[in-house]
Amino acid sequence: MADRAQPGHCHRSARRKGRGVAVCVTLLALAAFPHAASAQVADLVDRSTLRVCADPANMPFTNEEGQGFENKIAELMAEKLGLALDYTWFPQATGFYRMTLGAKRCDVVMGYVAAGDPILNTNPYYRSAWVLITKKDGDLAGVDTLEDPRLKGRRIGVIAGTPPGDLLTRNGLMPLARPYALMVDRRFDSPAEAMIADLDEGEIDAGILWGPIGGYYAKKSTVPLSVVPLVKEKGDPSLIYRITFGIRPGELNWKHQLNGFIQKEQGAINRILLDYGVPLLDNQDRPIEAAP
Repeated sequence: MADRAQPGHCHRSARRKGRGVAVCVTLLALAAFPHAASAQVADLVDRSTLRVCADPANMPFTNEEGQGFENKIAELMAEKLGLALDYTWFPQATGFYRMTLGAKRCDVVMGYVAAGDPILNTNPYYRSAWVLITKKDGDLAGVDTLEDPRLKGRRIGVIAGTPPGDLLTRNGLMPLARPYALMVDRRFDSPAEAMIADLDEGEIDAGILWGPIGGYYAKKSTVPLSVVPLVKEKGDPSLIYRITFGIRPGELNWKHQLNGFIQKEQGAINRILLDYGVPLLDNQDRPIEAAP
């Protein structure tokens, strides 16, 4: 088993083009960071290598084996920009920004929620939402909002401390909800996989996960599951997010370069995301089911 980055430790490994090359957006990107200093950094870093900041054990986003969809998008980016690909590995937890982008050990986070502090966002390259996962042949089939009365009295899995919990409380669904941990060491624990296993075995009646995570693990389930983006919820918090590449404030030339990549390669990016089961939404919250 390859060495993993330990908490508080950061290391790098290089992967050249053509070689085979992560609950945190990832959920980390959906949480707040300390505000960055107001001074802007100069866009003067070496651009001869695509230096990616990533979690070493955070599937389906990234891992050290290069198996995540953000790994695949990074490989595509490196190919199209004509750069070698290099990773700085650090767990997506407290200190991630400071030890990666902030320390200039790497230059881009492959998945970051739009408007998230303290980074500079590129244009979004996908939109997704938290999803409700149920058994396709179960009596909750067709439920597409947490306001549906069929959810009353049901056991619903939810990641503790995440936005869907507020909506479960508002709709009177929290008393029977089953919480799963948000911050874990993904080398040893996977709340999303545990939730899907509990759903498969009938321990819970439905589960709520961030779309890319829920879509990926539902696709791997041996039980046919329905994955429904929660786009009909009213009021705050919104469960729909635009995901960008995250870079350092002030690096506008780099932002323009990455925006150009997104514009030119959106079809290829969508194909990667859809292959991993990511529920993609257009700007009208309609599902994108095929890439051009």
